[in-house]
Amino acid sequence: MAENFCDGVVSPLLYMTLGGAPLALAFKAVSTMDSMVGYKNERYLYFGRAAARLDDAANYLPARISALFWIAAAALTGHDARGAFRIWRRDARKTASPNAGQTESACAGSLGVQLGGPAWYFGQRHEKAALGDACRPCVAEDILRANRMMLCASVLLLPVCAALRLALAGVL
Repeated sequence: MAENFCDGVVSPLLYMTLGGAPLALAFKAVSTMDSMVGYKNERYLYFGRAAARLDDAANYLPARISALFWIAAAALTGHDARGAFRIWRRDARKTASPNAGQTESACAGSLGVQLGGPAWYFGQRHEKAALGDACRPCVAEDILRANRMMLCASVLLLPVCAALRLALAGVL
């Protein structure tokens, strides 16, 4: 959920703010291409690598902005904003992707849990980096807590993007 906050909310909204629908659609095309063929496999190795690198570049700044908004949302929703910031600074670069660990680590820190570990892709087990400290085990309620933080962070981002858009249009 935390990584998708960047890919599905923050990045499209920032690109829409900066360049309108054409730039937002271009970003979504890059993101979709990465989702479809960005995995490392024999058939799409070079095509997939190009899609993944382009997606990495397009999400580089939005991923870091996403983490900051997640940390602010943690503070506003009664979660551990200091822990989110600390874990973000410590663990954000542990993932294979230059961007995935940004919001994932902030989420882990805000909840006081450890995220990552084994994952399955195309029937094969992959070990993903552990993000955060296992202060307590993850529980189903954490999904709702993360949802609330994502919603709060999204609401915080909207007026910032609106002000930026007005400033770019010369209204502010």
